[in-house]
Order: sequence, then structure tokens, then C-alpha cells
Amino acid sequence: MSQSIVKTTEQLNAQFEHMRELTRKKPINDWSDREALLNSLSAMLTENKKRFAEVISQDFGNRSQDETQFAEIFPSLQGIAHAKKHGKSWMKTRRVSISTFYRPAHNELQPQPLGLVGIMVPWNYPLFLAVGPMIDALTAGNRIMIKMSESAPLFAETFAEAVAEYFPSDVVSVAVGELDLAVAFSGLPFDHLLYTGSTNVGKQVMAAAAPNLTPVTLELGGKSPVVVLEDANLETVVNRIMMGKTLNAGQTCIAPDYVLIHSNLHSKFVKLAKEWMINHYPDIANNADYTRIINASQFKRVQGYLEKLPHEQLVPLTDIAANADTQFMPPVAVLNPAPDSEVMQNELFAPIVPLVHVNGVRDAVEFINSRPRPLALYIFGEDNSDIEYVRNYTVSGGVAINEVIMHVAQHELPFGGVGHSGMGAYHGQAGFERLSHMKPVFVQSKFNALNIMLPPYSDLFRKGLDFLSK
Repeated sequence: MSQSIVKTTEQLNAQFEHMRELTRKKPINDWSDREALLNSLSAMLTENKKRFAEVISQDFGNRSQDETQFAEIFPSLQGIAHAKKHGKSWMKTRRVSISTFYRPAHNELQPQPLGLVGIMVPWNYPLFLAVGPMIDALTAGNRIMIKMSESAPLFAETFAEAVAEYFPSDVVSVAVGELDLAVAFSGLPFDHLLYTGSTNVGKQVMAAAAPNLTPVTLELGGKSPVVVLEDANLETVVNRIMMGKTLNAGQTCIAPDYVLIHSNLHSKFVKLAKEWMINHYPDIANNADYTRIINASQFKRVQGYLEKLPHEQLVPLTDIAANADTQFMPPVAVLNPAPDSEVMQNELFAPIVPLVHVNGVRDAVEFINSRPRPLALYIFGEDNSDIEYVRNYTVSGGVAINEVIMHVAQHELPFGGVGHSGMGAYHGQAGFERLSHMKPVFVQSKFNALNIMLPPYSDLFRKGLDFLSK
């Protein structure tokens, strides 16, 4: 029997088999059906947005509900609107060019649903990183199974119940459970599996998918650097970096991770950052706009990074100390940490701001290229030649210039990583095509000349082939 909410491995396997069989018998090929599912998703978000924000905040011990509206629900609704506007044209069979030699035949690309798509959701943006892949999968005509994060259990249950209310159980099903269920989920032979999370777990997901030859999209972590060019406006730099570092308390995969900036600007950066915190988070310890670290384990991890650093490298950006009981962690700058320190080796996922000395743009590029490919790269400055140098001589999942994070909200741009920060991209048309089979079709004309190319091969055949090969 089909189940909208799955909680055991037995239920998971049964639901998978049921839904996978349906993808072979009843593919969702009509735009009207896909549009209706997108409308259901929009209604689910609109009618539950307050409740969703409340339970996410409870999972975090306090997560700004305004941030949830801005960073999760708003871009999700925008993504749905974008898909509804363009999806019908994306799914049409399209003509593509053909060599003159084969005319009057023609070539086509026919988008088709892959079938059953698995989505594994992290805890840091549990709504947006569930709904974003859902939009692309539904627009492409797929059925979906979702594994919610066990680290945000209240939202996982609430989201699963909402999905059960707004979607047929044989179109969207949600798995809610602990790590053993996630392991079983990643080993199912989906037609495509999309995982968002850490690089280490991403490797395990890819290994689990390999025996089934399940294609994967991996959206992983990455230490996203900020390059501050010599002509950058430092007030703008601090404003945008501190926004990115305090949004969700830095628990964002594309948060600016460390700042490459000449050491003679470190003290001014710190001064401006302290002023920024006073202006934007007054009474920070009691401020509902400031999010907590998700749980005690993550808090302990981050505190461990800081405790291993020399005391003189740590510069608090507020007058309030961290509190392990409430997982409250105010921002702190780290001055010139060693490249092999944990704050420079591991993704921070916290409001920590390492300031790393570089002596110019080429030094910054060399530093970036000595490390794994980042998920995002941020460049601040005005000199177009320096900006182009950084863009051309580094490789990253995405880039933003004189801004941070906002590239993820552009539905016209693909979003994804490269190397250790992931593989594959989605959002908008890129996501539609990622979760479709773009089937190539060759259509022969009734009148064609290929019959003259059959044996026995003559001198005329050879001369003609020589001529066409030039």
C-alpha cells in the first residue's frame, strides 16, 4: 500500500518499489499534470509558511523566523513561479542542428521524465533544500521520495504531514527517521539521487549509489573564499561579509568562509565589523533575529576549533560570550590562522571570520588554487582586470562579485559545486534538464541519399567520401 510518510526501512523499500513501478506504467507527461503539482507545492508553502518557520526555529533553539521567510520560503515560491512560467516550453521536443550531409533528415531532443528521484535534505535550510529540488523534479515530470534530516526532527515531521495533505502518496513520499533510514535510502536504485550536505557524507552517498549505477547530483560543502581587491570599499566588504556570516549564524553552505585581505586592513575590518554588529544585532543575546547553532554537537565542534587557536588570534566582534547551554555563538574574527589549522581546513558552518593575509591578487589566487575547489567564490573590488584575473584563474561552483550568497537565488543560473564541493547543478532550466532524460532522436526523411552509400563500394563512393571529409 502506498504511504506518504515512511518511517521504517520495510516501508521505505515497499514504497520505493510501488513508486518505481508507476514511473514505468504512468509517466507524468502532460504539462497540465505537472503544473497542478507545482500549484499544490505553492499552496502548501503559502498556507503553512508561518508554521514551517515556527518549527524550524524550535529545531534550532531559535532561528530567526524572518530569515526563514526571506532565505527559504521566498526563494522557493519564486522558483515555483519561474518553473510555471517556463516549464511548458522546456518540456517541448526541440529541433537541433544537423550536418548538411544527412539532410533532409533532422535531429530532435525529447525531454522525458527520469522516473523516480530521491532527494536527501540537510538540516541547515531544511525547507529550501527540500523544495528547490522538488520544483525541478516535478517540472520534469518525476515522482519523488524525500529523506528529511534527522537533525531537524520537528520540521521533518511537520513537512512530511504537509506533503501528505497536498500530494498523492504515489507522487511524493517523505521518509522521516534516523541515520539507518538515510543509509538505506541512499542505497536504493533511484533514477536520480540528489544529496545536499557535507563532502564526507557525500562520498558515502556516492559509494552507496555506485553499485546501482544511480546517477547523482551532489551539492556539498566548501570553504568559500572572499577576495578583497586593493580598490574595494571596505565598508561594503564588511557589510556583505557580516550579512553572510550572521545569516543563519553562518550555517550556510555558501557562506563566505574566509577573507583574503592584506594584513594592514585587518584592524579596520574588525572595527567596522564590531560597529556592524552593534547596528544590526543590538542586545544580541536576547535578539530573536540572531540564530543559534543547531545542536550541542555542532556547537562543541566549532568551539573545539576556536580552543585550539592561539588566544591572540581571536577577536570577539561583540561583548557577549558564547553559551553552550543555549548554543548561542556570537561572531568572532580570527587573525591570520595557520593554513593547516582546523578553521582553515574544515568548513566552518559558524559565525567565525578568518582574516588571511595576502599580498595582492595573484597571491590570493595562488592561495585559493592550493586548496580544494570551493562551492562559491566572492570578489570585492572595482578593477575589472583584477576581477577578470580572479574569475579566469580560479575554478569554483559559482561566483558573486561585490556580493555574497545571492547567486543561489538566481533561477536563471545553475547552482552546483565542482570537485570536492560537488558535482552537477540544478535550479531553473538547468535543474529541469538535470532531472530529465534529454533523449536524442534522429528522424529520417522519406527522400534521402544514404542508399547510394551501400556496398559494393565504387570509385564514385570513395571520391565522394574524400570530398565530404575535407
